[in-house]
Amino acid sequence: MLARVAGIVALIALVGAVAWQWHADDAEARAHLLTTLDPDAVTHVEVSLKGLPVQRFDRRDGRWTNGTGAVDQGRADELASLAATPVADWRPASAFDPAKIGLAPPLAELRLDDTRIEFGEMTALGKQRYARIGDRIAIVPAQALPRAPRTSSLPTSASTAP
Repeated sequence: MLARVAGIVALIALVGAVAWQWHADDAEARAHLLTTLDPDAVTHVEVSLKGLPVQRFDRRDGRWTNGTGAVDQGRADELASLAATPVADWRPASAFDPAKIGLAPPLAELRLDDTRIEFGEMTALGKQRYARIGDRIAIVPAQALPRAPRTSSLPTSASTAP
């Protein structure tokens, strides 16, 4: 009987240790993401790129809308997915001159619900770029930048020279 109780206690301790480690690993992984937002839970996206008008998307019933008609669902999902961008390093914004890293003004601004992300230039070394959230600068992969919307193809001429 004593052996059975000791076995149950050991099993409970083992399950508790595994659960604690899983929780610690999950918390550490979240600390290395650009935001704590779940991209699938984002309901409002606003993106501003230099030279282009601001675009807004709202998720309703699992679909993105913008109040003007057809929406590129893949682009809106892609913008929301930037919430989970991996971060190589976090630094205080005070450690940088925003103008020198492309954040005055930023190359792109992205608002996901109430979280504002500003994207800057590439870092001097490596294939990374600067991103600012509040008073912190994240070093993120270079491709972590909102892309411009797709445009219609330009008309081509079918005529040939004589």
